[in-house]
Amino acid sequence: MDDLVIAGKTYASRLLVGTGKYKDFQQTLEAVETSGAEIITVAIRRTNIGQNAGEPNLLDVLSPSKYTLLPNTAGCYTVDDAVRTLRLARELLDGHSLVKLEVLGDPKTLFPNVVETLKAAEILIKEDFQVMVYTSDDPILAKQLEDLGCVAIMPLASLIGSGMGILNPWNLQIIIDNAKVPVIVDAGVGTASDATIAMELGCDGVLMNTAIAAAQNPVLMASAMRKAVESGREAFLAGRMAKKLYSASPSSPVEGIISQAKTIKRLD
Repeated sequence: MDDLVIAGKTYASRLLVGTGKYKDFQQTLEAVETSGAEIITVAIRRTNIGQNAGEPNLLDVLSPSKYTLLPNTAGCYTVDDAVRTLRLARELLDGHSLVKLEVLGDPKTLFPNVVETLKAAEILIKEDFQVMVYTSDDPILAKQLEDLGCVAIMPLASLIGSGMGILNPWNLQIIIDNAKVPVIVDAGVGTASDATIAMELGCDGVLMNTAIAAAQNPVLMASAMRKAVESGREAFLAGRMAKKLYSASPSSPVEGIISQAKTIKRLD
């Protein structure tokens, strides 16, 4: 299968996974390994990667030499908070520049504040961050973020942690059709079929956390998501048959079929 390219780097897996909400770091490790993901997101405000001395460190379990870490700004509601958080991440990770920006609008819906997101993206890009950006499924905004210099656009499928799946495939399709950078569905995926649908639409990848971590068997769900993303991408590349409303087409050829009339004549 073809590779995913983000900011000039190539990845074999099109599934990106988060590291939060697991019962412990061991379960996190097992789920990540099973998913086959090469890019893993880390919420700097919620996960210790060295900023809290004496606490368990995620990097002791998931090595930066094996995975591409994607620091994110989960829990940030202002430009200042988001920018400050990613500056800290770059310092902790020895100059790491690939980041995921999200600036939230309110704690109830976790819907993105698109005005603050645009402002933060502009600042970070000027500081040479490679910004993958969480946003709404607004095609105009997605294009504006791309034009600013974001290396990947990450529209929501539905609200973060909702598991509601893709609620507006038409908007996603417009974003995909007009983007020149990778489009990665972020937020709202609940089960494997949601991931497959995203990939069949032509998305370049899917990022998820809760769908795996909150499953009754997270490791098994990680396996399902890996297969779902792969099958969805293959179906997209294969090119599905055209839909034909009110038009049936037999799956077996009709030429050469012995008609009832011919059969009766032979019997006579």
